Amino acid sequence: MIEATGLTRYYGDFPALQDASFTIADREIVGLLGLNGAGKSTAMKILAGLLLPSAGTVKVGGVDAVLDPDALRRKIGFLPEEPPLYREMRVREFLQWCGELKGRTRKQVADAMPTVLQTCDLTHVAERVIGELSHGYKKRVGIAQAIIHRPEVVILDEPISGLDPQQIVEMRKVVRSLKEFATVLISSHILSEIEQTCDRILVIHKGKLVAEGSDEELSARGERDRNVALMVRGGEAELRAVLDQASFVERYELAVRDGEGHRELAAKVVLTGDHRKALVNALVQTDLELRELTAASATSDLERVFLKLTSGEEAKA
Repeated sequence: MIEATGLTRYYGDFPALQDASFTIADREIVGLLGLNGAGKSTAMKILAGLLLPSAGTVKVGGVDAVLDPDALRRKIGFLPEEPPLYREMRVREFLQWCGELKGRTRKQVADAMPTVLQTCDLTHVAERVIGELSHGYKKRVGIAQAIIHRPEVVILDEPISGLDPQQIVEMRKVVRSLKEFATVLISSHILSEIEQTCDRILVIHKGKLVAEGSDEELSARGERDRNVALMVRGGEAELRAVLDQASFVERYELAVRDGEGHRELAAKVVLTGDHRKALVNALVQTDLELRELTAASATSDLERVFLKLTSGEEAKA
């Protein structure tokens, strides 16, 4: 459905997007994940026909974004981060106006209206003035205007920005329902939302596409860290020396706790693999008294890989 090849966009001398190539299949929900300023919005504006690329090509359903931008825009429904709403209009009349503006007849829009209102859970507020709605419902109206003309591709830029936890859950359901009739592309810097909503993920960092794949495929890129919690009695400097010198310790956090007549050291340790036995051996060879070693809550595999990708460790991969 979407084919991007060598997609590049400069703002003056600044490369906001550099040589990005990817494909997105029909009826697939794909997340564009990256830190703020990574180039997500630039990529989405190009795909939506709002910006021309400095280099590269984009095709949506076989339509070239540069050669036929009007035909491209007819295939696209776009929700920018700030919904483009007329606050003084009522929901129904605004959606009717948007649908006709996008090339549909009055009857075509009216026929589509009940389904769109139901999809976005707006039926009960259809006659209300948009400016009186909550932020969450304004976001829903923004999605409704993006799908009122029944596009083949729906592009949502930060659709959960500013929503409370309950609204996020409801918005997730709305987004998943769009897959029934359209290909969906979502941008976000919130990893957990992309992880729960999307079939596949594109990771962008400093304008470059640094990874793509499913949650499982991206998680498999990283080493399966082993996270353990230690409780030790003894000297802080001695424990730090053991952990600093052990090649199988990736990182650790240390806290000192004063008990009754003794000092305890609590540490969360991330190992490069299942090296718990080696860690115990290293500790018992010192004067430290190992009191406890248990599994610690771990950063998710996908989160760990994302942090690596966007901190430069794998950005050149």
